[in-house]
Amino acid sequence: MTTTATAELGTAGEQLATDHLTGHGMVILARNWRGRNGELDVIATDGDQLIVCEVKTRRAATVALPEDAVDDAKARRIRTLAQEWLDSHGLNACAVRYDIIAIIWPPDGTPQLRHIEEAF
Repeated sequence: MTTTATAELGTAGEQLATDHLTGHGMVILARNWRGRNGELDVIATDGDQLIVCEVKTRRAATVALPEDAVDDAKARRIRTLAQEWLDSHGLNACAVRYDIIAIIWPPDGTPQLRHIEEAF
């Protein structure tokens, strides 16, 4: 898959994920928020709870599931970025739930989405 095709798949996956979240009553606060050391895919609220959601989209799950790409190092990076976002918005004492939305989107098929709450 080319870099462009990979980026397009990622963008489509993030749109599907935000549609899923809003369809379940969540409010999107930010998409693709860039901090000093990376990017948070989706920041949302579910009632009074803040959600940081990592979106992983793959064409197939032949070797590993999409969520397997979020290892301990990636989870630490996401937590650090979330704290940076909280600090920048004056929300230092806010609790955060970390979710993963894993999408398998075959080239000729319907995407399969799994929302894993409290993933890490």
